Amino acid sequence: MTKSGITVYGAHWCPDCRRSKVFLGEHQIPYDWVDIEEDPAAQQLVIELNQGKRIVPTIVFGDGSVLAEPTNARLAEKLGLKTQAERTYYDLIIIGGGPAGLTAAIYTAREAIDTLVIERAAFGGQAAGTEKLDNMPGFPEGVEGFDFAQRLRKQAERFGVELLQAQEVRGVAKKNNLLFVAAGGGQDYCAEAVLIATGSRYKRLNVEGESQYIGAGVHFCATCDGPFYKGRHVVVVGGGNSAAEESLLLTKFAERVTILVRGEKFKATRFIQDKVLAHERIQVRWHTEVRAFRGDRGKLNRLLIVDNQTQAEEELAADGAFIFIGLSPNTGYLQNSGIRLDPWGFVVTGPSLLADGKRPPGFEDRDPFLLETSIPGVFAAGDVRDASTKQVVSAAGEGGTAALEIREFLKRH
Repeated sequence: MTKSGITVYGAHWCPDCRRSKVFLGEHQIPYDWVDIEEDPAAQQLVIELNQGKRIVPTIVFGDGSVLAEPTNARLAEKLGLKTQAERTYYDLIIIGGGPAGLTAAIYTAREAIDTLVIERAAFGGQAAGTEKLDNMPGFPEGVEGFDFAQRLRKQAERFGVELLQAQEVRGVAKKNNLLFVAAGGGQDYCAEAVLIATGSRYKRLNVEGESQYIGAGVHFCATCDGPFYKGRHVVVVGGGNSAAEESLLLTKFAERVTILVRGEKFKATRFIQDKVLAHERIQVRWHTEVRAFRGDRGKLNRLLIVDNQTQAEEELAADGAFIFIGLSPNTGYLQNSGIRLDPWGFVVTGPSLLADGKRPPGFEDRDPFLLETSIPGVFAAGDVRDASTKQVVSAAGEGGTAALEIREFLKRH
């Protein structure tokens, strides 16, 4: 039984089951998964709990309560996640509760700037799902990603930052002198300044079968889903730091890990490469790409791969596949906001806004701050920004810098 006492009863073919598992995983909430197709006793329990109906997912909590086919909003309510702010107006609204957003919140709250942080998933961002951060200053033995995220959250709460969770932001707009943030559930909040710190997400391969098997063999988070593959064979796709690091994590669960690298060498740091190449349970296949994901009865069980030098194809048996091929910014909600994005969707800030010789509206009499966007008073920090380095320590540093710039903006505003 998990520490939270949560058991999810479902089936591999059930999309609502996958949605509930993703929700719990994103919020770092441990749970036990039981596939009723493989457990007749569990199937009978589900029928009894639902008055003769076979409803999945059925989620049983430690206090004995049960939710059948819950929406994400209902799950959030049951788990005690705060989803509505105490007020509608704040000095500053920060969108995103990763290292950049929470660091900024710590700094602004200490400056007596009334701050609200809105986060769609777990606080800590991608850092929370990283097994161990070995390069964070001040942690000579490294620090677990989840522990680091919890420390950031507690520090923000200590200074009085208001935190909202399980809230998807729908848009950002400027009306007169105020900035408006449209949150989930139809609630709008307004502020003098806004910080965009929504980070990025893992890219997909966009090949046959990928979408079909997401949550049923295809994954993007080793920390979340690795424990489901104890004693099994998993494949990792990618050749950068994330692929290499997550492969090492997966060896704690899987009996065998095969890494598929498109090129002839890793792009990961030498230290991580050496650990991967020396590991007895990790095999690396170079010049290899995925053509399709295939399975049986709704579960992944093999990949169609190709040698990109000889074009020879083969089927590779695998119980699960983890994809780490790069990042895309979480900026879909900014598409019609007037905030300038680069061709890849990252937020453009500071001097880059003036590179074409044209000043954005509102900057006729001054240059934008280093981390300010094309809308005065809206800032961006961390992985979501076009010129960021996509590292935890630099995201935190940008959060601190953004906080200081926001302080100066508010003084002038």
